[in-house]
Parts: sequence; structure tokens; C-alpha cells
Amino acid sequence: MLKPGDTAPDFTVRDHTGRTHSLSDYRGKTVVLWFYPKADTPGCTAEGCGFRDHKAGYQQKNAEILGISFDTPQENQAFSEKFGFNFPLLCDTDRKVGLAYGACDDAQAPNARRVGVIIGPDGKVKEYSPKVDARSFPQQALAGL
Repeated sequence: MLKPGDTAPDFTVRDHTGRTHSLSDYRGKTVVLWFYPKADTPGCTAEGCGFRDHKAGYQQKNAEILGISFDTPQENQAFSEKFGFNFPLLCDTDRKVGLAYGACDDAQAPNARRVGVIIGPDGKVKEYSPKVDARSFPQQALAGL
């Protein structure tokens, strides 16, 4: 499990639009990385909508929101369009990021655990939450920045 002060594992993964994202692309900004189990399920929808609705607050604090699940680009694209998400949904279909961040225990895991990670502008973990509440985490993370 990661802890504050650890260097956040770098990753390169595609989002729901096919765009490639690497953690290193976000140096100089705070990153809120939220793992969610399954696109378009009640908890994940509540969490995603919370981030969507607080995006302006995150921008004011120079923070980027990155959702991440094991869903396919097509599943995440439909999820994003249905709820008007204004941030990338990363598609960790091979579970490499999930394994590195403790959101799963093996590459056969069907879904990610609901993990929240706040990564500082220096690429170090500021906060690691192994189990977050889907409805309150977007506001809690923002308040903690």
C-alpha cells in the first residue's frame, strides 16, 4: 500500500477518447486519481458526478481529476457521455495501474477497489485512501487540497 511521501508510480494509459495520459504529464499540478469499480453503476455515478460538479473548485487549486477503472474505452465513453463528465476516464484494462496503486490484488480482478489517491505537484503521494465513500470523497478530496 502506498503512503504519504512515496513517489507515485508513473503510468501511461489511454482514456475513454483514445488519448494517452502519463502521470508525468501532470508534474507541477496536483492529481486526484480515483479508482472506481464499474462504469455506470450507482456508486461510481455518484462519485463521478461529485467530481464533475466540483471541477471548478479543483481547477482553482491547480488540481486535475483522473477517474480510472478496468472498463473498456467504449464503456467509459458511454459513461462519460451519459453524465457529462468533464475529466478523463482512464481505461486500465490490463490492471497495471490498479496493481501499482493497490486497487486490485491480481491482473484477473474483475473490478477496481474504490481507492482515492492525491498526488502532489512533485509526483509524491500526499494522501492515500484504500477505501473511500463514493458520495463524499469528491468534496473531501477538494477540502483537503
